[in-house]
Amino acid sequence: MSAISRDRSYALLQSNRDERTVMKNVEMKVDGNILTVKVDLTKDFGPSSSGKTIIIASTEGNVSVDGHEAKVGLNVYRKK
Repeated sequence: MSAISRDRSYALLQSNRDERTVMKNVEMKVDGNILTVKVDLTKDFGPSSSGKTIIIASTEGNVSVDGHEAKVGLNVYRKK
């Protein structure tokens, strides 16, 4: 597979991943051109994969903002 084909495939996989991503403890709302992100800081989703932090909220990768070309990637965590 050529580098161009490989890049195109990756872009398609990335796009599909964004559509089926389930966010943890993150609510996003768009009002006109204002994006509001809401996270409950009392939640706990256990340790990160490294084990160094506790996950509070995550978009689980980059997600599209409805009606805009923007994307959001968010991780909220605390030290163990």
